[in-house]
Amino acid sequence: MYILGINAYHGDAAACIVKDGQLIAAAEEERFNRKKHCAGFPALAIRYCLEAAGISLYQVDHIGISRDPSAHLHKKILFSLTKLTNLSGLIAARLANAAKIRDLRQELEKVLGVAPSEKVQFHNVEHHKAHMASCFFVSPFERAAILSIDGFGDFISTMWGTGQGNRIDVLGQVEYPHSAGAVYTATTQYLGFTKYGDEGKVMGLAPYGRPRYLSEFRDIIRTDNGDGFKLNLDYFLHHSEGVEMTWEDGSPTIGRMFSDRFIDTFGPARSGEPISARQEDIAASLQARLEEVAFHILNQLYERTRLNQLCLAGGVALNSVMNGKIPLRTPFKEVFVQPAAGDSGTAVGVCYYIHNMILHLPRSFVMGQPYTGPEFGEGQIEQVLNRSGLGHRKLTDSELTKVAAQTIADGKIVGWFQGRMEFGPRALGNRSIVVDPRRS
Repeated sequence: MYILGINAYHGDAAACIVKDGQLIAAAEEERFNRKKHCAGFPALAIRYCLEAAGISLYQVDHIGISRDPSAHLHKKILFSLTKLTNLSGLIAARLANAAKIRDLRQELEKVLGVAPSEKVQFHNVEHHKAHMASCFFVSPFERAAILSIDGFGDFISTMWGTGQGNRIDVLGQVEYPHSAGAVYTATTQYLGFTKYGDEGKVMGLAPYGRPRYLSEFRDIIRTDNGDGFKLNLDYFLHHSEGVEMTWEDGSPTIGRMFSDRFIDTFGPARSGEPISARQEDIAASLQARLEEVAFHILNQLYERTRLNQLCLAGGVALNSVMNGKIPLRTPFKEVFVQPAAGDSGTAVGVCYYIHNMILHLPRSFVMGQPYTGPEFGEGQIEQVLNRSGLGHRKLTDSELTKVAAQTIADGKIVGWFQGRMEFGPRALGNRSIVVDPRRS
């Protein structure tokens, strides 16, 4: 039995295919069309997954997407009618997006030239449930607490619960417009990093500063004795004007999310000039407050579940600085983080949500490594080198490691290419750029 999972019409479009519970292939669309964080429909990624499985679309039994337009529909309508100022344009855009999500059969036939079988079953999996499935059902844990935390998806920003066997139970959630991911994105924009996915640059900037604006960020995102958090919405625009996302050239862009209150509090927004100590301190304060909020949620989750194992997903779970402190700042003993924790990983979650939760089949796969993309044999590589006129020589493994180590020590840059491509945004040894960190 084959299950095809898709993340589409959102950043980091991706596809995954599972055969009888075993993950065969998963990849992001950006790896094929070279458009960073590509949104839209992952036609090339789907084609790769089918080729890796050795099947046609007609042989797929279940197809799912990590969006459910009907989830929390009454809350979406009520919020739109009472809060948003640009109502007509946003509703039109959302309806067009929802129509595409609902008509996967037609979209697949159009882009692949092959129609799915009439017997195929289609599934809409709520965004955060797909995130939760993506980390728990492929984890090594029989039981675990689960946290999905990101920007927004299906009107939810954060969801937590437990997993046991082939079942996930949701215990709580934080709804739109409150979002830890939105705080990080808005501050990233304010700091002058305006491209989709730039939050990692701010995580890298934070250690250079001091968290002297921590009290201001405690006002921006507030926790209390409950499980979740709330934003001081005076600092944001998304709750009143909506979040504008476009992807006409494939790569998504997001409209401004921070309000003038940011400028009143922290000073002028950065617009290309060199980074100042003030901006380093803002990044450090943001990172410190994100960690406080995450550990607040996790400590409350532990108190409710008393489980020692934790599974994490969602874009905020790509904050590896935060993740590394979880065993120090919470009672959790073991942590599994989905390597494609962002939205691309929901393609994996869709497959296993269908396999485990909908079909009630047992778990049989652990995602012990992230190498699920294309690979190339020596013959293929040599053909490309010869065709490109690139000089090359073949080395044994022992020769290769010595040459690579000496090259790095000499201050040169090494592109390391082996095996299958990583799934997710991190270079983890198979498609990596390696340099000597002693050289500034």
